[in-house]
Amino acid sequence: MTEPRGVEGRVCIVTGAARGIGRAIAEALLDGGAKVCIADLNADQAAEVAEASRTRPGASPDNVISAGVDVRDRAQTRAMIDQTVAAFGRLDVMFNNAGVNKPMNFMDVTEENWSFIMDINGLGCLIGMQEAARQMIAQGPDETGISGKIVNTASIASRQGFDNVAPYCASKWAVVSLTQSAARDLAKHDITVTGFAPGVVATEMWEQVDRDLMDIGAAERPGQAMEEFSSEILKGRVARPEDITGTTTFLASRASDYMTGQIVMIDGGMTLV
Repeated sequence: MTEPRGVEGRVCIVTGAARGIGRAIAEALLDGGAKVCIADLNADQAAEVAEASRTRPGASPDNVISAGVDVRDRAQTRAMIDQTVAAFGRLDVMFNNAGVNKPMNFMDVTEENWSFIMDINGLGCLIGMQEAARQMIAQGPDETGISGKIVNTASIASRQGFDNVAPYCASKWAVVSLTQSAARDLAKHDITVTGFAPGVVATEMWEQVDRDLMDIGAAERPGQAMEEFSSEILKGRVARPEDITGTTTFLASRASDYMTGQIVMIDGGMTLV
């Protein structure tokens, strides 16, 4: 009998899942038959997305829950995981996707700006990995012998620095380093740790970045920032959230079992590394 290679029946948490890439990740997992906790700082919006997801093709009404979580808070992160385990019995895949950006010109970056971005994107990722790993270690492997998978959201900004978003770049470099460190430490528990690095994606976050860059004088008109950032994309267009989900579903599936410590670039050929 062939072992299952998809995500059917797998229990997943996706943070930052009330909109954008996170929502697309969660919906693709549900379409593949996974059981998903849609988690977000905005608990009401997460609940709305969960409710809307119950009727998706391939999804089951009983396969989705929602949770409010501030990923900087260890107790809230633990509570989110406990809620998921109570609903579905275990945790197979943890997506640490929640993230923020707040552009500032390099010489204007403040301690507050740095801490706000680093605490969510860096510390939040660390806490999410630690608490997910504790649950995966405690529950042991599933019936196929796999203890768990952790998937982190990096960025093209994890591969090069940009002058107006230095703390964001630093935070995403941190995600890459944390992914590698965790992969080394958790291999003995048969937990894989991977990540993916989107490029320019047409989401609400990019729309806000566009407005912020205009506010600080780094762009003169709406859409300019996205045009300039995406001008060298080999595919010739910005990404849509659904361009990301083929890779994220793969990383959550058994098909990626032999992969750990790696970051997959999904940027349409914008950054060749």
